[in-house]
Amino acid sequence: MSETASINPTAPTGLKVRRIAPYLGAEVTGIDLTHPLNQATVAAIRAAHAEHEVLVFPNQKIGSEDLKRFGRYFGDLSVHPFSTNAEDTPELIVYDNKEGNPPRATDLWHSDEMFRERPPMGTALCAKIVPELGGDTCFCSMTAAYEALSDKMQSFLSGLEAINDFKIFKTLFSESEEDQRRLHEYELLYPKAIHPVVRVHPITGRKAIYVSRSFTVAIKGLEEIESAMLLDRLYRLNSMLEIQYRHRWEPDMLVFWDNRSVQHAAVHDYYPQRRLMERVTIEGDQPQGTGERAEGTALQRFKPGKDIPDSERATRYHDVKRP
Repeated sequence: MSETASINPTAPTGLKVRRIAPYLGAEVTGIDLTHPLNQATVAAIRAAHAEHEVLVFPNQKIGSEDLKRFGRYFGDLSVHPFSTNAEDTPELIVYDNKEGNPPRATDLWHSDEMFRERPPMGTALCAKIVPELGGDTCFCSMTAAYEALSDKMQSFLSGLEAINDFKIFKTLFSESEEDQRRLHEYELLYPKAIHPVVRVHPITGRKAIYVSRSFTVAIKGLEEIESAMLLDRLYRLNSMLEIQYRHRWEPDMLVFWDNRSVQHAAVHDYYPQRRLMERVTIEGDQPQGTGERAEGTALQRFKPGKDIPDSERATRYHDVKRP
């Protein structure tokens, strides 16, 4: 990174990491994010991020440029197509929720932007103005959720894939002809993404459940009723209080979480009090699964003709080209 070129890469980091919850979460102190970080510090943060899944940096009076610099230490910044981006720097998201501008779409458990083929690896959110009461963010370790499952369930989930869509953002489009045209354009731009149900972390090698009620629409290859039953079971895993961490915000506090292993939900109990936050997301890689991929025909039974290719099926009305 250009900001670290003149910094001694082997200098002591001064960074201190203290666990704040049993299964996820750590507080990071001893550094000042208003200044560039050396390579050793960045490496230490990257390792702590993968290990603890949620990092809290208190007392960081950083500006927007500092936040973007911090995010770029870990990869390129992405642009969220459906969020309230800053007009001049679209990679910066500004949440300014107050009377007349209520929060929306962030109070459901999710990992950010699962509708992408390559979802973001992490998200950094900085508090500017926080309400006197409310406005917490809840986090859940999906690594711990996977580890809480029985061996038989873990084995069953191995190789399964989930279909993900930007369904929670489709409510942003009205029924007008223009909005429906724009929605169709976004559907072409972001076709449904297929991700493993069990995701392997690229740094730790640990496995995590990677489906969410916000983005996942089905388990690929399963009948609708089986898919719905399984997803409902998996969605309920983040209700386990033992594997949650509820974060209480303070001004000038930065939280950096790992989208590969954590889900989060913002609590909307503060409205109409004001809550001003700035956020960046860091581009990630394509999620990798575990076990042999389960093929669709092997997951279905009693479906006559399921092995017949479409080219050999009877022609239907919509198949015929007409003048």
